[in-house]
Amino acid sequence: MAFDGITVRALKSELSDKLTGLRIVKIAQPESDELLLTLKGNSTQYRLLLSANASLPLVYITENNKQGPERAPGFCMLLRKHLSNARLLEITQPGFERVLLFKLEHLDEMGDLCRKYLIVELMGKYSNIIFTDEEFVIIDAIKRVSHNMSSVREVLSGRQWFIPGSDIKKNGSEVIFEEFKELISGAHAPVRKAIYTGFEGVSPTLASELCFRAGIDSDMSTSALSDADIKALWDKFSGFYREISEGTFAPEIVYDGRKPVEFGAFSLSMYGELKAVRFEGMSETLETFYRDKSLVVRIQQKSSDLRKITANCLERLVKKADLQKKQLEDTQKRDIYKVYGELINAYGYNVPEGAKSFEALNYYTNETITIPLDPMLSVKENGKKYFDKYVKLKRTAENLTEILKEVESETEHLKSVITSLDLCENEEDLSEIKEEMYRAGFIKSRPEGVNGRQKKRNESKPLHFVSSDGFEIYVGKNNFQNDRLTFEFANGNDWWFHAKHMHGSHVILKCGIGEIPDRAFEEAARYAALYSEGRDSSKVEVDYTLKKNVKKPAGANPGFVVYYTNYSMVVDLS
Repeated sequence: MAFDGITVRALKSELSDKLTGLRIVKIAQPESDELLLTLKGNSTQYRLLLSANASLPLVYITENNKQGPERAPGFCMLLRKHLSNARLLEITQPGFERVLLFKLEHLDEMGDLCRKYLIVELMGKYSNIIFTDEEFVIIDAIKRVSHNMSSVREVLSGRQWFIPGSDIKKNGSEVIFEEFKELISGAHAPVRKAIYTGFEGVSPTLASELCFRAGIDSDMSTSALSDADIKALWDKFSGFYREISEGTFAPEIVYDGRKPVEFGAFSLSMYGELKAVRFEGMSETLETFYRDKSLVVRIQQKSSDLRKITANCLERLVKKADLQKKQLEDTQKRDIYKVYGELINAYGYNVPEGAKSFEALNYYTNETITIPLDPMLSVKENGKKYFDKYVKLKRTAENLTEILKEVESETEHLKSVITSLDLCENEEDLSEIKEEMYRAGFIKSRPEGVNGRQKKRNESKPLHFVSSDGFEIYVGKNNFQNDRLTFEFANGNDWWFHAKHMHGSHVILKCGIGEIPDRAFEEAARYAALYSEGRDSSKVEVDYTLKKNVKKPAGANPGFVVYYTNYSMVVDLS
């Protein structure tokens, strides 16, 4: 994601305001590449997480505590020796590099005041946490890097610390228009790439945002830019760096439904159609983003087996339905066998024994038809044979019709399960879906079962919203939840909403006290559209009625209801 130098600058500004002057009272190393520092002072306490994880390097203030191993690693012990009760003097960032320098002051073994640096490098697979003296000579690092591992820079005790390749890109806050124009014009690359490869601390996401603000296609070649385009881009670029110098950060996360898409230290207007949530500080933004993203990814991973089972069951049902429909088509000729039998009984007395066919007037259509006969059977036996065929095919058609109804019901049930999986938010939701699939026979073993007994399972809760006018709205996330919400929780005079002819959530608008305004109905209908399989459509029709008009047929699948009196409205999701 956009963990670029600009994000680090916003983070540095927040950390400086909150942590400068505090003392380190606790140092833990919960993971091999992670530190958790506890700082206190002025009646305040903060926990600072420093992670040099290659795939997810992070720095942020957190309220969550992590326990370290019983035996502290060597790097942690070294920091405890030098930095216990050390005071944080300042936090700096070289240019717009993804590097934070924590300048610390402490007393050595002789009682003399000395200073050290704890340097956090947030550079992907090259991320590291390095401990140096005041002259930036390395004392140790959480990841030691020898010459065999890197020919660019060793990170070992006694080596001088420096940032490799720090002079390749320009500092965007220091360039003037002529330099900017020369760099962009001479890049011969897409505008977006020219920006993030030319200026330090700028990510591809931020470069695209600047292009969007300037009204320029980020994939356009720089050679195609007019002077007016470059001037417009410069205005947004220089204005952006003025905001940084003034410290006017506006951290936010952009969500697509429940899924976090991107975060930034500034408003990301290029995601205008998606929901943006603003936060007070960069730490809260980062912690929330990666927590929510981790939750979505974890639920997706845990639901992947159920999705495969559902897809396989649907494929089998489709094949079964196709076969049954073909067999049902073959039974459509049963009525002609009935006619043959009747005509043989009516006119068969004129047919000689051993005849292979005979012609008769079909009194249903007043047309003459030829009826095939088996010469080895008598005329009466031929008639009985046709009646037997008719009865057999009629019985087969009735059975196939029932089977097709069951197949259609199972297919719709599975499609509703797929929608529930898309709406799944936590372990409880997933557990209920597993239980539903077990009861329906789609999976053989009971979920969470131990020696044939099911563990006690917490019921998942529906989503709860409050309308602009203060009316409560509840949204079911799976079929079990929909049933409980509609038939156990809702009162008869509450309003019930559901996307028309689509799988989705039951939505309850509580009647409350007083007349419900139109806006509350519109908001409840919007939730019904958003939490349905039509959520990606531009318009969704939603039915709504009083809950007392909603009935559940005997033996119906979970979540299935019927209603015959309702209103409808079209929700615009574009």
